[in-house]
Amino acid sequence: MNNIPTVYPVTCHTKHVGPGSTFVAIKGYEKDGADFIPDAIAKGATTIIIGSEVHLHPQVLQLTQEHEVELQEVADPRLALAQLSAQAADYPAAKLKIIGITGTKGKTTTSFLLAHLLKSAGHKTALLSTVNNYVGDQKFDAPLTTAQPDYLHQFLKLCVEQGVTHVVMEVAAQALSLHRVHGIQFDGVIFTNFSLEHLEFYPDMDTYFAAKCQIFGMAKPDTPILINGDDEWCRKISLVENMFLFSADSEKYKTVRPELIEGHSFNLQGLENTVRPEVLEGYSFSCPALIGSFNAYNATAAATMALKLGVSRESVDHGLATFTGVRGRFERHELANGALCIIDYAHNPSSYESVLGALRVMTDHLIVVFGAGGKRDPSKRPIMGGLAAQFADVAIITSDNPRTEDPGAIMADIERGIAAEHVCKVIKLSDRKQAIERAYGMARVGSIIALLGKGPDEYQIIGDQKQPFSEAEIIESLSNPNNGQDGTSFNA
Repeated sequence: MNNIPTVYPVTCHTKHVGPGSTFVAIKGYEKDGADFIPDAIAKGATTIIIGSEVHLHPQVLQLTQEHEVELQEVADPRLALAQLSAQAADYPAAKLKIIGITGTKGKTTTSFLLAHLLKSAGHKTALLSTVNNYVGDQKFDAPLTTAQPDYLHQFLKLCVEQGVTHVVMEVAAQALSLHRVHGIQFDGVIFTNFSLEHLEFYPDMDTYFAAKCQIFGMAKPDTPILINGDDEWCRKISLVENMFLFSADSEKYKTVRPELIEGHSFNLQGLENTVRPEVLEGYSFSCPALIGSFNAYNATAAATMALKLGVSRESVDHGLATFTGVRGRFERHELANGALCIIDYAHNPSSYESVLGALRVMTDHLIVVFGAGGKRDPSKRPIMGGLAAQFADVAIITSDNPRTEDPGAIMADIERGIAAEHVCKVIKLSDRKQAIERAYGMARVGSIIALLGKGPDEYQIIGDQKQPFSEAEIIESLSNPNNGQDGTSFNA
């Protein structure tokens, strides 16, 4: 079984430095790569690249001379990292069909589903996602939503070596702003939607939106570009040739309504949308693994892109019918007490509205366990608190990767958005495991417990430490200590 090497020819992290490596010292938001130059030299780096504004300590300069290390200055080390990583891997992106998926939410589900549709059609497919990365059926950890260029081009090189033809990848706004995908030309682009997020990184929504839209300039000529025509922000995009709108607007198109059939099994049915009727005219499909109107958009985008890439309708039908979902995205656990637990990555206001709106109509007893990440945009905390308390019968505020922030202060930010009439629904428990246990103890037959924010993550970040923490394992052990956890693997 081939793997991505642990030593890279070009890298920005000393853990990937080996004899002959080029180390690119990048000034990050918490750490400065220049501080790690001595470590890189000790591990065998022969070239060090720094920003032109960097002034190295005389001892570091002496170290480069003693070890005959070449020192290069560049205007933008992040851009240099992308360019040199692609060159060192022999430009693998140019040998693959790469479909980029961006947007505030829905990227992961759409990516997994599109990859599955392509594999169902017989294509050797790879996936780069927030949850895991895959080359065929081989699974790798996902370091970031969109990986740094040093990893990315080594991954794509492995794809070429393994005979992959199509790569589906999530493209985060930061990846576009920080040159992580520089030089990649996309053979398909999906823009899922746009809403409040990442204002800890961008000064305002307009800047965040402009960052997302950079992906359009990276599409190859005649590449299909799919844009959510029902999204207020996406409607601001000036359409050009090969841009297509997809829609699930109930006022204009046949809508998808989740239907409770037996127990906790749901269907999406009758989805027809696009402003280009030649794409999906008269076309309806079923995707039993997905529920909720937000997933109608994800499924429509994936199906339409597959069709645009030449997959037959019959193959798309089969792929949608056999899709099993994504771990941590509306992940379902049927519990011994007759309740249903949903684990979902929702961590911004628009995702709360989508997920909780779908769950609210399915039960008369909705328990929501949620928090907000530390060192992330604080403006969304009260909004999420207000939404959770509005939709829930019981809202349990807890921790969610507090990082170096005070968990109590984060919870107070959340609580400030809760309307007076909903305060009676609120419980505060900073220990997330205890919060899940409280939710399980309160649940009854027909209850739904929504665990929001962590999704597939199996850790809590407290201080600067990652501590093991699996919501799936906790809820399954509460329900039946003899049961293993449910989980979904990439079935593309």
